[in-house]
Amino acid sequence: MLNYIWLGLIVLGIGMALTTDISDEISNKYNPQNPIQVTLSVENDSLLNSCSTSTVNLPNHFNANIIINGSEFNSAFETKLKNNVLLKASLTLDSLSGKYLFYSVIADSAPAVLRKIAEASGKKNDITGKLQFVKKGRNSAVIQFEKVSFVKIKNVTNSIVDYAGISVKIAIGLIGIMALWLGIMKIAEESGMIKIIAKAVKPITHFLFPDVPSDHPAIGSIVMNISANMLGLGNAATPFGIKAMEELEDLNPNKGVATNAMCTFLAVNTAGLTLVPATAIAIRASLGSSDPTIIIGTSIFGAACATVTGITAAKILEKFSDNSKIINIKNLYKLIFTILSIVAIVLLLSYTGIFSKLFSIIDPNIFKKVVQTISIVTIPLIVLLFVVYGAVKKVKLYEVFVEGAKEGFQVAVKIIPYLVAMLVAIGIFRAGGGMDLLVKILKPVTDLIGMPGEVMPMALMRPLSGSGSIGLMSDLMAKYGPDSFIGVLSSTILGSTETTFYVIAVYFGAVNIKKIRHSLAAGLIADVAGILGALFIVRLLFA
Repeated sequence: MLNYIWLGLIVLGIGMALTTDISDEISNKYNPQNPIQVTLSVENDSLLNSCSTSTVNLPNHFNANIIINGSEFNSAFETKLKNNVLLKASLTLDSLSGKYLFYSVIADSAPAVLRKIAEASGKKNDITGKLQFVKKGRNSAVIQFEKVSFVKIKNVTNSIVDYAGISVKIAIGLIGIMALWLGIMKIAEESGMIKIIAKAVKPITHFLFPDVPSDHPAIGSIVMNISANMLGLGNAATPFGIKAMEELEDLNPNKGVATNAMCTFLAVNTAGLTLVPATAIAIRASLGSSDPTIIIGTSIFGAACATVTGITAAKILEKFSDNSKIINIKNLYKLIFTILSIVAIVLLLSYTGIFSKLFSIIDPNIFKKVVQTISIVTIPLIVLLFVVYGAVKKVKLYEVFVEGAKEGFQVAVKIIPYLVAMLVAIGIFRAGGGMDLLVKILKPVTDLIGMPGEVMPMALMRPLSGSGSIGLMSDLMAKYGPDSFIGVLSSTILGSTETTFYVIAVYFGAVNIKKIRHSLAAGLIADVAGILGALFIVRLLFA
């Protein structure tokens, strides 16, 4: 499945980019055929007094403000601006043509079409063109912006290069933390601490991972990974997760093909169950929210929906993805009945107001402080506990730690090709306009369920890119306010879901899994459940 997804992202992204560029070229979207009338303004008005029909008395180089009338700009670029456009430009005389070449650094608030022209030139926020004075007056002129073409394809090219570099930076950034935690986990494994942890959670892990022996080291790593995720310790969660995948691969009779336990583990990870969504809370606070922590309860609800649905989906789909087994219809009916029962209970509790009362009883600020305190002391306590216990059990701490740390370095390097492949494909899809197409296709559905159209791009971006979804969420809250319905919903979605494609690329790449079976489907189903759960609870409490 991953092969088709990867191919689809690339083909759709490049296909959309070419289609858009050809359409823009035909319509002259970025290259108006006629020059645009403008007015010049300089600090020293006497500079232009000597110029009525020519530029003979003007200096070869000077600075000026180029003012474009809003109606002139709208006519040239088919926009709907209400205000004039101001460009602070540096003008230099071209002796061959007699025209002035202007250069301007445009602001982030500039019209989108100008930002696109600047991006197409590869300079991000610089724009150039030619200016010629006209006979209408000493400060009147016409300008022609630099000719641009294949805007989308150039964006795709830039994204390919950027995301390839980002992938390597991510992997390099993981080397240190991977070496640390895999070294610590090696001490815990040698001392027997992992077996103690595994026995303590045997009832839960046996249900989730029946194919994994209850005393296997993989169980301890899985528990540590889930615990770290819940506490918001992403730096610790990833090494624990990779270690868990390595242990599960040791039990795998069919190397390179994901097992049921791996798929279920990925479903739990992509559900993103976190007690305190620290990133969303921090952004809400920075944007002036009156109650940044208000999304703790809603995020837990949405993530819980994602977790339950993801696990259930993984259990159902494994019956279909393993062709060597006959599907047990009774078990399938039981699983479907279970998930429907859970949904019914959640809806009943919600409509009777129990969730509202529960959230009103729990002080989110106190809850946040408690969880943050636990998060702060957890890592030092884990290191201290594992090392001291290893010393008591007479483990050669330094040698064992170094041995585990070597594995961390090797794993971090190993995942680079998988990260490059996945993130570059996502970059092509985004830059080419695939996301815009997906939003249009899903608009009838989002309108039906009452999801604001403004939030949909952010929700769709979340499984693909963590930084992209955070950027879109920040823009939404800056525009509509962090405490608005859209602001609360977008930040709740961020706290209720995870970057599914990144998790799959890292975890499966670490153990060279090529056939991911139903893990991606289960992860995306979990994401959808988290988004719908977030929409449901936010509408219930804040609409």
